[in-house]
Amino acid sequence: MGCPVCMEKSNAFWLKNSRKPSYFDCHRRFLPQNHPYRKDKKSFLKGRVERDPPPPRLTGYQILNRVQHIPSAIDEPLEYPYGYKTDHKWTKKSIFWELPYWKDLLIRHNLDVMHIEKNVFDNIFNTVMNFKGRTKDGLSSRRDIALYCDRPEIAMGPEYEGPYKKAVYQVTVEQKQKILEWLIQLRFPDGYTSNFKRIVDLEKLSIKNMKSHDCHVIMQRLLSVALKENLPANVWACIVDVSQLFQLICSPVLNKKALEDLHRNVPTIMCNLEKVFPPSFFDGMEHLLIHLPWEARRGGPPFYRWMYNFERFLRELKKKVTNKAHVGASICQAYLTEEVSTFSSFYFERDVITRRKRPARNDDIDEGMYEQMVSIFNYPGKGYGRQTHRHVVGDEFRIAHTYILVNCPEVIPYYNDFRENLSSSGYGNEDIDHFI
Repeated sequence: MGCPVCMEKSNAFWLKNSRKPSYFDCHRRFLPQNHPYRKDKKSFLKGRVERDPPPPRLTGYQILNRVQHIPSAIDEPLEYPYGYKTDHKWTKKSIFWELPYWKDLLIRHNLDVMHIEKNVFDNIFNTVMNFKGRTKDGLSSRRDIALYCDRPEIAMGPEYEGPYKKAVYQVTVEQKQKILEWLIQLRFPDGYTSNFKRIVDLEKLSIKNMKSHDCHVIMQRLLSVALKENLPANVWACIVDVSQLFQLICSPVLNKKALEDLHRNVPTIMCNLEKVFPPSFFDGMEHLLIHLPWEARRGGPPFYRWMYNFERFLRELKKKVTNKAHVGASICQAYLTEEVSTFSSFYFERDVITRRKRPARNDDIDEGMYEQMVSIFNYPGKGYGRQTHRHVVGDEFRIAHTYILVNCPEVIPYYNDFRENLSSSGYGNEDIDHFI
C-alpha cells in the first residue's frame, strides 16, 4: 500500500529472504490483454499468467469517503484508525480535505520527480556497479530469485555453497574502474555538477555523497554512454529506456503526442526491467515510474512541482542556524537581519559593492579595459585557476601565429595585399594557401 494511486491493489508482496516488500511483476496488468508478456511464465514470477486489468484510479470523492471518518491532522488520536495496515495506511486526514475544491482536483498527491529519479538511479547504478552494501543484488536477493523466479543461471538456494554467480546486469571490476576513471576525466560548465574527483574513490572503487542533481545529470546524460560497451544489449536497452523516460518527463516543454506514446510504452519498459533485475530491486520508487506519464500530462513540466527549489531554500535556512538550542528563533532572527540589510543596501551609493551588486563568480572583465590592444586580445574574460607557463614552439607556434594573422581585423588589409601580390605573380589559389 505504498503507492498513492494503486493503494491496496498494487499486488506488492513480501520477500521472504530480503525481508522487505517488492513490486516485482506488478506491471504486466497495465499491458494490453493480448500482449505476449501476460502469458510469459518464465521471465517474471515463475508459473504465473497475468489476467487482471490495471487497478482503477480512485476519484477525489471515493478517497474522501475513505478518510472522512479518520481524525484530522490537528487532532491527536489515541490509537490507529480501524483497518490500519490491513485496508489502508492512513493515520490522519489531511487538512487539505477541508478545501471545498480538493475532492475535484485531478492531482491531489503530487509525485516528486526529483526523489523518484534519484532513488531509481541509485538502485540502477549501485546494482550495475555492484557497490558493496548498496547493491540490490546480494545473497538474500539470490535466494529470493531461486524462490520466486525461473533463473537458474544466477539463483542461489538456501543450500547452495558454490561460487558467487555473476549476473548479466553487473559489470566486472575492470569495467567498474574504467567507468569511474571516465567520470573523473569529464569536464562540465562551472556549477553544472559536483566535482567527481571529490566523490569518486578509485582505491575502493566506489562513489559516494552524490547530490540529487548529480544523479539527475548522470541518469539522463551519462549513464547510457558509460554502460553501452559494458553490458549486454538487452540490459543496456532497458536502462536507456528509463533514462529517456526521465529526459522526456523533465523537459521544459512537454510534447503531448510523445507523452501519450510514453504512457502506452511505460508498462513495457517496466516489464523489460523485471525480466533483467531481481525482485529485491523493485521497491516503491521503481513502481511509481508507471504513473509519471499520466501525471505529467495533467500537471505539466515537473520543474513547477519537484523539490529542487524547496530543498535549496531549506539549505539556505539551515545555514542561518547559529543557536542549536533555539533553531526556529535563530532562523527567524537571521532572516529578518538579511531582509533589513537588503532593504538598506538600495540606498547606498552606486559604487558601494553589496551582496546584491557584487560581481558574479564567473563575471568577465569589462570589454573596454584594453581598448589600446589588438582586437583579437581584447575579448572579455579572465584566467581561471592557478597560473601556469608554457613555451610554445614548432607546429603549435605556427598554428597559433597563423590563426592570429587570419582572424585579426587589423591584419586583413595586409592579408588581402599579400594574396593579390602572389596572384599577380602567377600563383594559383592552392599555392597561395600553401604559402599562408
